[in-house]
Amino acid sequence: MTKQAASPPTNDSGAPVAPPPPPAWRHYLWFIAIAMFVVLFLILPATQSKGQVTITYSQFLKDVSAHKVKTVTIQTSGAATGTLSDGDSYTTAIPPQAGQSFLDELQKAGVQITAVTSGTSFGTEVLSWLILLIPFLLIGYLWWRLSKGAAAGLQGAFGVGRSKAKVFDEERPKTTFADVAGYDGAKLEVREVVDFLQHPERYARAGAMPPRGVLMVGPPGTGKTLLARAVAGEANVPFFSVTGSSFVEMFVGVGAARVRDLFEEARKRAPVIVFVDEIDAIGQRRAGAGAMVANDEREQTLNQLLSEMDGFDPATGIVVLGATNRPEVLDPALLRPGRFDRQVIIPLPTLSERLAILNVHCRGKQLGPSVNLDVVARGTPGFSGADLANLVNEAAIVAVRDDRDVLEGADFAAARDRIILGRREGSNVLLPEEKNAVAVHEAGHALVAAYSDKADPVEKVTILPAGPTLGVTHQLPLVERHLFGEDYLYDMLTVFLGGRAGELVVFGQGSTGAANDLAKATELATKMVREFGLSSVIGPVGYPSGGSVFLDGGGGFSSRPFAEHTQAAVDAEVSRLLAEAEQRAVKVLEEHRQVLDQLVQLLLTDETVEGSEIYALAGRTEPTGGEGVTVAPERASALEGEPVAGRTEGMVEYPGSTP
Repeated sequence: MTKQAASPPTNDSGAPVAPPPPPAWRHYLWFIAIAMFVVLFLILPATQSKGQVTITYSQFLKDVSAHKVKTVTIQTSGAATGTLSDGDSYTTAIPPQAGQSFLDELQKAGVQITAVTSGTSFGTEVLSWLILLIPFLLIGYLWWRLSKGAAAGLQGAFGVGRSKAKVFDEERPKTTFADVAGYDGAKLEVREVVDFLQHPERYARAGAMPPRGVLMVGPPGTGKTLLARAVAGEANVPFFSVTGSSFVEMFVGVGAARVRDLFEEARKRAPVIVFVDEIDAIGQRRAGAGAMVANDEREQTLNQLLSEMDGFDPATGIVVLGATNRPEVLDPALLRPGRFDRQVIIPLPTLSERLAILNVHCRGKQLGPSVNLDVVARGTPGFSGADLANLVNEAAIVAVRDDRDVLEGADFAAARDRIILGRREGSNVLLPEEKNAVAVHEAGHALVAAYSDKADPVEKVTILPAGPTLGVTHQLPLVERHLFGEDYLYDMLTVFLGGRAGELVVFGQGSTGAANDLAKATELATKMVREFGLSSVIGPVGYPSGGSVFLDGGGGFSSRPFAEHTQAAVDAEVSRLLAEAEQRAVKVLEEHRQVLDQLVQLLLTDETVEGSEIYALAGRTEPTGGEGVTVAPERASALEGEPVAGRTEGMVEYPGSTP
């Protein structure tokens, strides 16, 4: 693997952009203020007189004579208020001509008389005017903000430009490195960052500079976020956690403002760790000159991030952790030294790491004696940490369905089938003819694998439908492999076509059940010819398919890098490889036709047959070890003069019998 030298750093900050004009709808704010003033002007007097009744002077005199008036408060202006004997409040107007006789009558009736000067208090007047002026004050302030900063001012007024990072300062997550099984190399890389922030003087004595950033790259579900949470649990420094999508908003300039705010807060709390999950949301490669499509808002956000990461003093103690499963889309300026100095690859877990992850997720669960986590780990190649956690949870759900608290080995097998294949159906969904055809198909896969020296051992065969498949042949490796020899690939092609070969031997014709097998075999044969250089006609050339590194985005070319003649030669070679594989499979089954019929009858009776029974029927010794494995077993055996059984890491399944 080569790494191209990065170009000299350039000024990535974009040209200043003039703020947009104030919105036109701000002119309607004054009409809203006037309407609110009128409404309040009409409502306030009504609220002040709420609960009072107005009576005439004549009615008031009658009530006084009838002793219905309890109190009266007379103002110098002639207005009078008070309460009646039944507790109701009233208001009336007393003429100036009433005189002393009126007061004497009130005293005879036992009315409590109070005299006050006219007019409301100063405080009441001020409060009333403040309430009336509040709409104008609010609208005036909003008008001023819109006029001063336009849309950016409005964003600032409502806090849109504030960073949405979660700060783990005093209360940090409880996750530690002990909760992250495997990945010792990745944990060492991240642990050094934590150690530097905790003990900077140790590195300063050796003249070591801290890394500006550490980028964690790997497939989804491999534990990148979990590792970051472990950093937060282990570090004795503040920890900022934010996702890349939280910088993106509908307003222009919000992303850059949030980046600035994030690093401003980080500088206040330094030393500090900033974790940006899914950094590809803002760190995608910027459009080049003359590009037809560009995202100016996202590029401004990226420019601000580049400026912040390259602009702060290394002594401030700010380290950025990033995580992504799409490293191929990141901008080169983001990956250069000085920004993300280290790139930590977090791949899918190996066999030993899967076993450690299973042990972590099985804590607190009761496991029966039939559970062998080593076998479970061998049967789950390609599973990520999240997949393994889901596997353990599904196994617990299977146990709960059977009203058990203890998990058994069958629960893990059922959970694995549920995840890979789908929900298991009953055998009664198949017609008798279909069930027999599925049994022949799967028996063909199993026997071809059993008689192939380089193929992975058969674990079990079942004709119970699950999801879209009508039957499955499981193969489990014995050791972990990362390279595959030609002999192993040829045997894999033969096993792929073993189901179709069984149909040809027994029925004399194929069926639609081999559609999935043919698709996988064609894909493998195409890679052998076009990518692996295993064709003598095409030669040692490779035309790899494009796509995402970790998201299975391959399968096609953006532009075909070879001529039509080469494509025709590739197609011919693929057809030749598949035809030869089918001939080998048919030959194996014809030579062992009696064993094929016995296995078919056993499948029809038991529906599921273990690998040990298959090897016993075939008269072969069941493989139990994988010592002495070589990269190219066939060529090595030719040199050493002895056969070597090749194994590979990866469970192979042949759900070929699909409707």
